[in-house]
Amino acid sequence: MADTTRKIKTIGILTGGGDCPGLNAVIRAVVKTAHLYDYSVIGIRNGWKGIVEGEVEPLTEFSVTGILPKGGTILGTSRTNPLKSQEQTQQMLSNLKRFGIDAVVAVGGDDTLSVATRLHQMNIPVVGIPKTIDNDLSGTDYTFGFDTAVSIVTDAIDRLHTTAESHHRIMVLEVMGRHAGWIATIAGIAGGADQILIPEVPFDIDDVCEGLKKRRERGKKFSIVVIAEGAKPTDMNTFVTASSKVDEFGHEQLGGIGHLLGRAIEERVGSETRVTVLGHVQRGGSPTAHDRVLATRYGVKAVQQIHEGNYGVMVALHGDKIVPIPLSDAITQKKVDPELYEMARIFY
Repeated sequence: MADTTRKIKTIGILTGGGDCPGLNAVIRAVVKTAHLYDYSVIGIRNGWKGIVEGEVEPLTEFSVTGILPKGGTILGTSRTNPLKSQEQTQQMLSNLKRFGIDAVVAVGGDDTLSVATRLHQMNIPVVGIPKTIDNDLSGTDYTFGFDTAVSIVTDAIDRLHTTAESHHRIMVLEVMGRHAGWIATIAGIAGGADQILIPEVPFDIDDVCEGLKKRRERGKKFSIVVIAEGAKPTDMNTFVTASSKVDEFGHEQLGGIGHLLGRAIEERVGSETRVTVLGHVQRGGSPTAHDRVLATRYGVKAVQQIHEGNYGVMVALHGDKIVPIPLSDAITQKKVDPELYEMARIFY
């Protein structure tokens, strides 16, 4: 039930977790919509870290002029977990009061929104907006940032095709995707990849190599393999990591599965193999038109939820509509549809 008893004057907005194209479109939409309802907006810098450390700034319509096509976030971001200690949690709550923030718009993925869920349980008015290039939040059909990332990866596959064909090489492309292989699957289909390997389906290296051998026997002198960073061979129980360090939410820095696979392919298939790791290139640059519009719709709907007193929700895309759903329903992981992945295998 909506809470219309609270008097809202000031909205705080933060962007947490990994950056992605479209964040500035959300910020712009929140500011412009808030002003229609005579709310002031405070930008919280660097995700949850900003409200813990008191780093905020007022956002006006002038502040958001010209930011729609820009990648990244003008507010900055971090992977800070303000619930990690009681001291940080109390500092966060104190600063919300100190700066007169009556409601919070939290823009992020499952980690950022899990903190927002806890805030709601503390009776803090909060509305979430789904952001992740991985498209792995179960409560929404699509997150903004995903379309841009897929476009970047598809372009990379197209470029690798020409050099792979020229040199008769096998190209392995490692892309982002810790627990879900949406980027690898969709971009792999769009780019005509010859193998797609994702976290949801452990792979047998021998089977991958056998498939590439058969392709060569059919006269195909080059191949493209797209692999998500979180994909695992059947004989491994852990991720391949680039570092032993973990962030404040306990996530390792993934990276290296592409090189592991590339070495195995070169040894077992006998074809010259090269590995490309796109890494943060997938996060950068200007958002696609699709992501700009989706992010804008999310921002407008989030402020409307606050105006209606509907807190503890995340705005989500269901079909063609933006609808509010409970935050608790929004933060479970959305895996790649097995039917979609099986369709991709038709083209191997």
